[in-house]
Amino acid sequence: MRSIRSGPGRSSRRVTDVSKSPAKIAGMFDAIAHRYDFLNHVLSGGLDIYWRRRAIAALALTGRERLLDLCTGTGDVAIAAVAGRHRSRGAARVVGVDFAGAMLAIAREKVSRGAPAGRVALVRGDATRIPVADRSADAVTMAFGIRNVESPAAACAEMRRVLRPGGRLAILEFAVPDAPLFGPVYRWYLGSVLPRIGRAVSRHDAAYGYLPASIDAFPAPEEFVKILRQQGFADATAGRLTFGSVILYTAHRPFDP
Repeated sequence: MRSIRSGPGRSSRRVTDVSKSPAKIAGMFDAIAHRYDFLNHVLSGGLDIYWRRRAIAALALTGRERLLDLCTGTGDVAIAAVAGRHRSRGAARVVGVDFAGAMLAIAREKVSRGAPAGRVALVRGDATRIPVADRSADAVTMAFGIRNVESPAAACAEMRRVLRPGGRLAILEFAVPDAPLFGPVYRWYLGSVLPRIGRAVSRHDAAYGYLPASIDAFPAPEEFVKILRQQGFADATAGRLTFGSVILYTAHRPFDP
């Protein structure tokens, strides 16, 4: 067990261990799959839709891309990426990868109802061992999944492997804001309110204790940018959304010398 790091507004109570074996994480998400979408919308106040749109917009899709969506979960990013919005025509094809079978089952139902026929494929797999060929993707997305993989650096190396030179990356992840007014309120919400709502609705004790602990344990934005650079990405940046509670990381695979 570990506790949330101390600081203004931080809780000192013990929280769920944040070890991240694939079997443990997949089992946890399978257990909450039936309430996952509902809780995402409720706990974010609907902002999860906006965050996903920002990530897709950062890729500047033209309608020709092959996009890989890692930790696809129930498929919201994959579906949004082929739909397009405003001036974006959406990706030509999306492959969504996740290792939680129950989450993928829900994603398949949603794809059958809400995605153009034949443009979204779903595959069971691990983000640290992506089951696609080298240089086969024009863009890669990952929404709120990088903190759940056993080795973020290994996942980043795999993302670079599957991207073609010049291909773009967009990763969304939660963070703990350092804003003087919003930060303490957010920490209180994250440590006290969110776990209680999550447990009450999902009927799963561990998952919504794990959530704030995993956010707290994940590298700070500047540290994760360093990881991206170390794994060979260029122009890696961390854009803060919603007062810094969510970070949009963008980068691209450079052209070979």
